[in-house]
Amino acid sequence: MEHAKFNDSLLEFLNQSPTPWHAVQQMVSRLEAAGFQALDEREDWRLEQGRGYFVVRNGSSLVAFRSGRTDPLAAGVRMVGAHTDSPCLKVKPNPELRRKGYLQVGVEVYGGVLLNPWFDRDLSLAGRVSFRNGTGRVEDTLIDFRRPVAFIPSLAIHLDREANSNRSVNAQTDLPPVLLQTSDEGLSFQDLIKAQIQSQHPGTEVARVLGYELNFYDSQAASMVGLNNDFIASARLDNLLSCHIGLQSLLDTSGDQPALLVCNDHEEVGSMSAEGAQGPFLSSVLDRWCGTENRNRVIARSMFVSADNAHGVHPNFMDKHDENHGPLLNQGPVIKVNHNQRYATNSRSAALYRHISEELGLASQTFVVRSDMGCGSTIGPITASNLGVTTLDIGVPQWGMHSVREIIGVQDGHNLYQVLRQFMQWEQVNG
Repeated sequence: MEHAKFNDSLLEFLNQSPTPWHAVQQMVSRLEAAGFQALDEREDWRLEQGRGYFVVRNGSSLVAFRSGRTDPLAAGVRMVGAHTDSPCLKVKPNPELRRKGYLQVGVEVYGGVLLNPWFDRDLSLAGRVSFRNGTGRVEDTLIDFRRPVAFIPSLAIHLDREANSNRSVNAQTDLPPVLLQTSDEGLSFQDLIKAQIQSQHPGTEVARVLGYELNFYDSQAASMVGLNNDFIASARLDNLLSCHIGLQSLLDTSGDQPALLVCNDHEEVGSMSAEGAQGPFLSSVLDRWCGTENRNRVIARSMFVSADNAHGVHPNFMDKHDENHGPLLNQGPVIKVNHNQRYATNSRSAALYRHISEELGLASQTFVVRSDMGCGSTIGPITASNLGVTTLDIGVPQWGMHSVREIIGVQDGHNLYQVLRQFMQWEQVNG
């Protein structure tokens, strides 16, 4: 897949994926179009060599794999991991706030959100809703308003003279978005959700909304930016970019070698869930594919690549990086190293990546956090410790991580895709 086509596909994927459920839905559509077969965790699996399969858990996490034409026991499995969730504002269960004729909703901060950029944005709303239908059955559906329906107005500087020098955000009192102005005291948030379900899914009868997982998102579409279109700006680049890269790599690999993609939910809040990287999802799929008695032997021949974005050097804050480890946008993916095991990279996993990258004539970079600063983490160390698999942490450099709108270079995603595609068909990855 050439550079421009790759980025066009990325922009479409980002715009269609405002929540983890929508992202998984988009990935499933692309997998099915490529002939991958859905597997149900509740049923028996009959897997064949040379076929593609996928499994979805909770609608928000996915494992897809090519069984390969070589036995995993002899070849190992080439694995790539990413996460479907991003920091955001999630609607509380009893959210209605009525103040001075305005209907607002209470929100809970999900993950390490950079809060200030959420003010004065055109916000939309999307997620999963559970409801009782007209026959008394409980159903789930996805909704997406796909237009600006809310905003969080800033307080005017005339009323907050310290705003530019000393502004902090109170997550409880400062963040409730304004939805509408109304004199109808009986209008509830659930009424609005019910109306959206019926508008988006004509013919669906909603007797009662029973629960939801909804989040606000920036309605501005992903786009190319910069005088020469050097950059891509979008919400949720961390880490839907890596989901897209991993998926496209799996779809475009030869299929000769056993290869797998896992996209977990809940990374931004610690990964401890049934569908998170600390849960049993990936190991369960591997057991059913390779056999419980063989899994450790397969893992010993395997390698896992944790793909999650890296901190690019901000030209206004260059001192926030180690002087020898400051990645630049459009200069290649970033091998992430932390000897305190916040990243799982070791010399062997890094060497294989550099080898493949150099064979393809592609650049790479290295990130090490300043020694006087704390380091973030990824699903890499979690998966490495759970499975006992050799692991690499790598990612595309970006600006504005965890902001409502993030920035990457136009070249780096395609670069990483080329290397991961080759990795997924590499004959020997750990042996």
